[in-house]
Amino acid sequence: MKKEEERRARAKEMVRALKRLYPDPASELQWGNNWELLVAIMLSAQCTDKRVNEVTKDLFKKYRTLSDYAEADPRAFEKDIHSSGFYRNKTKNILAAARIILDVYGGKVPRTMEDLLGLPGVARKTANVFLGNAYGIYEGIAVDTHVKRLARKFDLTDHTNPDKIEQDLMRLIPKKEWPFVNHSMVLYGRYICPARVHDCSHHPLSEIWPPAAKRFPRAS
Repeated sequence: MKKEEERRARAKEMVRALKRLYPDPASELQWGNNWELLVAIMLSAQCTDKRVNEVTKDLFKKYRTLSDYAEADPRAFEKDIHSSGFYRNKTKNILAAARIILDVYGGKVPRTMEDLLGLPGVARKTANVFLGNAYGIYEGIAVDTHVKRLARKFDLTDHTNPDKIEQDLMRLIPKKEWPFVNHSMVLYGRYICPARVHDCSHHPLSEIWPPAAKRFPRAS
C-alpha cells in the first residue's frame, strides 16, 4: 500500500509539472475528419507523427471519401503508405475497416470502445487516442511507446504490457486528468526525454523523482 501511495503522489506531481510545460497539449497528427484521424492513428504504429503527416498529405488528397478507401487497390495503397512501415498489414486493416464502417456503421466511425475494438487493426491505444480526439470521450489512457517508457522510468508500474500499464495509470491518476496525460507525456518523451541514452538528471520530471535519471533509458 505504501508503494501505491508513493506512486500516486509521484504521478500527481508529474501531472502538475507537465501542465506547466504543456498547458494545452494536442496531437501532432494532421487530419480533416474522423475517418482521416483513424487512418492517421493506424499509420502511426511504429512510425513517427512527422512521417505520418508526410504520408497523409498526399494520401488524403488521393482518397477523399470512405468509399475511395473501401474500393482502393491494395497494391496501389501499399505504395501510397509504404514509408510508414508495416505497409502490408496497415493496408489490409485500413481498407477492411473502411468497408466495415461503410457497411455496418453507415459511413460513420463508431464512438464506443467496444465497436472500435471490433475494427481490424484497432487496439486500445488506437481507440483511446481516437475517442479523445474525435469525440472528447476518455475511457482510459492511451499507452504508446513514450507513455510506456516514462511510466516505467518513473516507477509508476511494474508491467511491460500496455494494457496493464494503462490500468495502473488509470488507478494512480484521477479521471479528470486522463484527457491530458497521453498528449503531454508524448510531447515530453519526444522533445525533452527521448528514448536514446542521455543525461536526464536535470529534466523537469527527473527533478521530481531523481532515481528516474538512472532507470530505463531506452524503451523496454
